[in-house]
Amino acid sequence: MKLYKSIVFTVVALAGILVSCNDGYETLPVDNYTIDYVFSVTDSAGLKAQGWLNSIYNELGSGHNRVNGDYLDAATDDAVSIKMSSSPDVYKIQMGQYTSANTIASDMIWGSYYEMIRKCNIFIQNIDVVPFNTKIVNALGEEATTNSVLKAECRWLRAWFYFQLLERYGGVPLMGDRVLDINDDVELPRNTFAECVEYIVSEMDAIRYQLRSYPIVNPSLNAERITDAAAMALKSRVLLYAASPLYNENPIEPGNELVGYASYDASRWARAAEAAKEFLDTQTAHKLARKYDNIFLTFWTNAVNQEVIFFRQGGNSTDIEKKNGPLGFSGNSLGNGRTNPTQNLVDAFPMLDGKKIGESKKYVYDPQNPYANRDPRLTSTVFYNGYKWLGTTLDLHQGGSHNPTSGGEYSRTGYFMHKFMGDFTAATEYSSVLHYWMIFRYAEIMLNYAEALNESLDAPNADVYDILFQIRKRAGIAAGTAKDATSYGLTQGYYGLTPDMTKEEMREVIRNERRIEMAFEEMRFYDIRRWREAEKIFETPLRGMSIVVGSNSVTYNPIDLVKVNWDNKRYFYPIPYDEVNKNNKMVQNPNWK
Repeated sequence: MKLYKSIVFTVVALAGILVSCNDGYETLPVDNYTIDYVFSVTDSAGLKAQGWLNSIYNELGSGHNRVNGDYLDAATDDAVSIKMSSSPDVYKIQMGQYTSANTIASDMIWGSYYEMIRKCNIFIQNIDVVPFNTKIVNALGEEATTNSVLKAECRWLRAWFYFQLLERYGGVPLMGDRVLDINDDVELPRNTFAECVEYIVSEMDAIRYQLRSYPIVNPSLNAERITDAAAMALKSRVLLYAASPLYNENPIEPGNELVGYASYDASRWARAAEAAKEFLDTQTAHKLARKYDNIFLTFWTNAVNQEVIFFRQGGNSTDIEKKNGPLGFSGNSLGNGRTNPTQNLVDAFPMLDGKKIGESKKYVYDPQNPYANRDPRLTSTVFYNGYKWLGTTLDLHQGGSHNPTSGGEYSRTGYFMHKFMGDFTAATEYSSVLHYWMIFRYAEIMLNYAEALNESLDAPNADVYDILFQIRKRAGIAAGTAKDATSYGLTQGYYGLTPDMTKEEMREVIRNERRIEMAFEEMRFYDIRRWREAEKIFETPLRGMSIVVGSNSVTYNPIDLVKVNWDNKRYFYPIPYDEVNKNNKMVQNPNWK
C-alpha cells in the first residue's frame, strides 16, 4: 500500500533534497544521507533542515493548469478543456471516467499526500535538535525559537495535506506524529470524517500563535511563509465544508461516519460562522483589494494587495497567457486557448445593477448584445466575442480569426478564460507578468462568513447583507437608489439584492456570488459537491455560444454541448484499489469497488 511505499520514498528522496540545499555533500554516497545529517546538531543555520521544509512547501504547487494542463474548474459546469475530444484528465474527471483501479494521477494523489505527511512528521520529530542561532517574532509579538516557528509551519502543511485527502475521499487514516518504518503494522483503518475535521481544526488552534503574522517581516524572503492568518483561514474553510449538506444534513450514505457525520447538527453552521467572523474581526491588516483585477496582477505587499492571505509564487512568465489565451495570434502572442468557459458560467454573471439576467429593469438583457451592461467581473474572467485584446477585436465565432478550426482544436463554447492574465488589451504581444496562485484570499473568508451565518439563522441579517454589499461594490456593481434601504441604515441601494430576503433566496445569491467571484480558483469543484448540488446542476447540459457572422450582423444563439451523466458515488473519489486490496482495515467509499 502507498502508506508503506512512502517510507521507502522518503529515504530515496532525501538525496535530491540535500544535494539542492547543501554545498559539497553531493560527493558522498547516497547511503550516507541520514536523518542525523539533515537535522544536524552542528548546523547552526539549519540550512539542511530548512531545505527539507522547503521541499514540502514546494509540494503545495499551483492550481494554474494543474490537472495535466487544465484547470480543475474544467471538470465542473464552469468550463471545458479545448482538448476534450481527446479525453484529457480533467474531462475524465468531469465525465466520471475513472475507477478505483484506474485513477486520474493528476488529481487522485492519495500516495503523494501521505508521502508529504510522512516528511512532515520526520521534520516535526527532529527539528528541535538543530541549534538555530536566530529567532523569529511570532503572532504574539514574542521572539520565538526558529525551531518552534518552523515546526508550526510544518504542522500547518501536514494539516493541509490531510484536508486535500478529506475533501477528495472523506475520512482517512490519521498518522499523528508517527513515522512508521518497514517493521511497523501499516494496515491502518480510516478515521471518521468527524475525527479528521477535529484533528485539522485542533492543529490550527494549537499552532496559530506560534506562526508569523502579517505584515510579514522581510517579505522578499518570507512572503510565502505560513502565517497565523493562514491557520485561521484553513480552519474557516474546513468548518464551512464540515457544516455543508454533503457531510452534515444529506450524506450520500446516512450513518456512514467515514463520509459524513452520524447525525445532522445545525450548530455546525454557527461554528463555521464564528471561525470566519473571528478572522474578519482580528486579522485587520487583511482586507479586500481596491480592484478585482488587482488581486491577480499585483504582488503580495502591505501597500498593494492585502487581500492575499497565502499564496504560491509562480515567477515572471507568459505561461498563463500562452496556455489559455485566444487562438489565432502568432509569435509571442500565440495562445493555446486551453480553458473554455461555458455559457452556464457566463449566464451566472448578473447585470450591472446586480440583478439576474431578465430581472433588471434598468439594464435590460439583449440576447443579441449579451455582454453589454454586465457585472464587470465577467470581462475580468472571460474572453468573449468583440473583446479588445492585443490591440484588436476578438472574433471568436467558430472559424473566426481568434477561434480558427483549421488546427482541429478550437473553443466550442465561443469563450476563452481571461482571469489571472496581465493587461494586454493594447499591447501587441505578451510580456512576462508575475503570476502566483492564491490558496487563500480575504474574499473567500467573507463569503464563508456570509454562507455559514445565513445557514445558522432563520433569515439573513444585516451582517449577511453587508458581506454581499462589500464584494459587489468592489466588483463594480451599481449600488442603486436608497429606496427601502433605511431598514438597515443604508444610504444607498442594495446592489441588486432586495430587503427581507428569505434564507433560501439569500442562499442562492451567496452560492452564485461565490461561483463568479472565485471562478477558476478550484472552489466550484468542491462547492457543488459539499452543497450536494452536483446531481441537480448536471441535469442541465454544459452550454456554449453559437456565433453566426453575417454580412451586416452577428447573431448569438446559446447551444447545448455536453451532457454529464452524474452518479452520486462521484461525490467522493474511490480509495485506490491497491490500498483496499492490501489493507484489510481499509473500507472503500460508498458504491465503489
